Amino acid sequence: MKTNHCNKLNILFLGGAKRVSFGRKLMAAAEMRGIQLKIFSYELDSKVPVALIGDIIVGRRWNDTGIFDDLHNAVKEYDIDVMLPFVDGAVEIAAEYCNRYKDVWSPVVSSGKAEMLFDKVASAKLFETAGLSIPMTYKVGVTKYPLIAKPRRGSASKGIVVLSDESDLKLLKGAEDSYLLQEYITNRIEYTVDCYISQEGEILCISPRVRLEVVGGEVSKTATVSDDTLLTESKVVIERLGLRGAVTLQFLRDEDSNRLMLMEINPRLGGGVVCSIHAGADIPGMILDEAKGIKPRISENIKPGTLICRYFDEAVFQNGN
Repeated sequence: MKTNHCNKLNILFLGGAKRVSFGRKLMAAAEMRGIQLKIFSYELDSKVPVALIGDIIVGRRWNDTGIFDDLHNAVKEYDIDVMLPFVDGAVEIAAEYCNRYKDVWSPVVSSGKAEMLFDKVASAKLFETAGLSIPMTYKVGVTKYPLIAKPRRGSASKGIVVLSDESDLKLLKGAEDSYLLQEYITNRIEYTVDCYISQEGEILCISPRVRLEVVGGEVSKTATVSDDTLLTESKVVIERLGLRGAVTLQFLRDEDSNRLMLMEINPRLGGGVVCSIHAGADIPGMILDEAKGIKPRISENIKPGTLICRYFDEAVFQNGN
């Protein structure tokens, strides 16, 4: 882990094209700490909203064979201290980059654990082995319909289908190899839990919120909630799986049985994390403190009932700028 002792920090967002609100929260936390913060973002296009608050570095796709060399050049040229991934593909890149070069720090799990968590079939097996409650997973001859089929790798709810009976299953090509098949719970509430765990394993923040509205797979309306069961189960998940850094847990509750189940884990900052920040979870400050080698404070007084409604705004580029 790279420790920065001066009052300057350069942070490189990976895929943070739309994370203007979080960037501003990060800048506010830096100002409170007397840190001169500079934000850069590694993107495929220079004309993205995050250009409103930072400098864009036009780079390569996450699966490009030259991605690590290109990132290394950017780190050296712009004196980057911290990498902050915001999309699934960037998490493994950030973790592996830190492992290879050790010239920046990133609040992420290991690349191996990230790879497992982004594979829905592998992660479901991991959760079961750890004794965590999850929706019933399909087994030939011992399942009941309806089922929900989720692509093994993917995000933003893309490619998800509901299967009503055996005939639907047969029509889904490669279902048992390419999808996670689980019971579909119609009467449910979905929750997101924003968590931050220090590199030493101390839980600094657990902030549950209910997903009230989702657009394109990303939450557009969400509110923090007070739920002791969610807090307890989140702590169990973190401890049993040895999670670190910024982590987003996804739960659902069957309203008929009141059963709470873990759906998936995204080892990165969620799109709606700003709701938890508004409620008192100082996640930007935790990132900055760890980057500076300072012990972060635990955020305990996170206010339930804090609701955010996200909306579209414009970043305008004219005359090539």
